Amino acid sequence: MKRNILRFTTSLFLVIAVSLNAIAQEPSDSIATGVETPIDTIQKKKDKYGLRVGIDLFKPILSMVNDDIQGFEIVADYRLKKNIYIATEFGFTDKTGEEDFLIYNAKGSYIKLGGNYNLYKNWLDMNNEIYIGIRYGFSSYSQTLVEYTPNYYGTYFDIPTFNPDTTVDGLTAHWGEFVIGLKVEIFNNLYMGGSIAMKKLFSQDEPDNFGNMYIPGYERVFMNNTGFSFNYTLSYTIPFFKK
Repeated sequence: MKRNILRFTTSLFLVIAVSLNAIAQEPSDSIATGVETPIDTIQKKKDKYGLRVGIDLFKPILSMVNDDIQGFEIVADYRLKKNIYIATEFGFTDKTGEEDFLIYNAKGSYIKLGGNYNLYKNWLDMNNEIYIGIRYGFSSYSQTLVEYTPNYYGTYFDIPTFNPDTTVDGLTAHWGEFVIGLKVEIFNNLYMGGSIAMKKLFSQDEPDNFGNMYIPGYERVFMNNTGFSFNYTLSYTIPFFKK
């Protein structure tokens, strides 16, 4: 009996000794090193999501230095995903132009709808963009033949000038654009930007007596129905949330 008690007591002491040894060999990091484990306090960068609205600065500046053209353009975009934005531009233009044998006036409103893809990888709290995009454009306008001179080649008589001042309303045009641009955040939520658009005219309504020289929104019309334009914008983001 005493032998069994001694054996049990010896076994119990061995179990306690092994347990204490295991505890002693597995201290917490702070006890083992004497230094507390640092906590990561650096927050991950969050991107702003919201509506950005602005104006094209080029058109009002051009209107101030050239009385033959007046107009404005509003620009806007909304961030759908990290690098994807839906975008639009809309405005009004009233332009009087002069060619070799005629003077015309084109006046109307337009809208462009599409999207941008940001190619620039921001770091820290930057929210800049270098983007490519596409647009569908639609314009509703009128054309006025202000003055024209018939092209009488080789005549000895004085060439008369006519002032019909005829206006054709209800004209429309459709086109597509490929856009390359950038936006730079100069202050919190305030952006300067610029873009170049390469255009292809899909369809256009023309007056019976002369062709379109200029279409509001599309701008100058060339014989191959291609063209380009650019803008210089100042815009502000109304932030909705970050993620």
